[in-house]
Amino acid sequence: MEFIELAKSRYSVRSFSDKQIESEKLNKILEAAKISPTAANQQPQKIYVLQSEQAIRKINSVCQCIFGAPTVIIITADETETWKNPFSKNYNTGDIDCSIVCTYLMLQAWELGIGSCWVGYFDLAKVEKAMNIPDNEKIVAILPLGYPSESAKPSPMHYSRKELKETVKYL
Repeated sequence: MEFIELAKSRYSVRSFSDKQIESEKLNKILEAAKISPTAANQQPQKIYVLQSEQAIRKINSVCQCIFGAPTVIIITADETETWKNPFSKNYNTGDIDCSIVCTYLMLQAWELGIGSCWVGYFDLAKVEKAMNIPDNEKIVAILPLGYPSESAKPSPMHYSRKELKETVKYL
């Protein structure tokens, strides 16, 4: 499949089957995250893979948008490893780097027939506490991951895109 077709076909899956992701496929997804670009190749991302019954129960208790996924990925930025811009106070690339990592992860998963949904709707402090995220790390995304259920379908918003002239400006 060409990249543009892969990107167009991917949607946020909000209904998962209970089939667990095979370890070789999960490893391929994590490899895609590993090779994603980061500022100055600092690689500040930390990736937590939740698959045990206890971990899934715990994340479900603090985040209502897991949608029955058998695997959940939490991506954090280690603030001690992010690139800091010397020209701008308090600017680091942790959110950007982890967003790129998350995108690579989602697209590789989709190529393998595995769905995902980037979740940002959660109480950061509650999730950090429940999942024992170290103080030097900041959660950037929670990503339920798994095979879409038979009833899974794109949200109607998936097909709504602004025209390029609305989002692109040539200088």
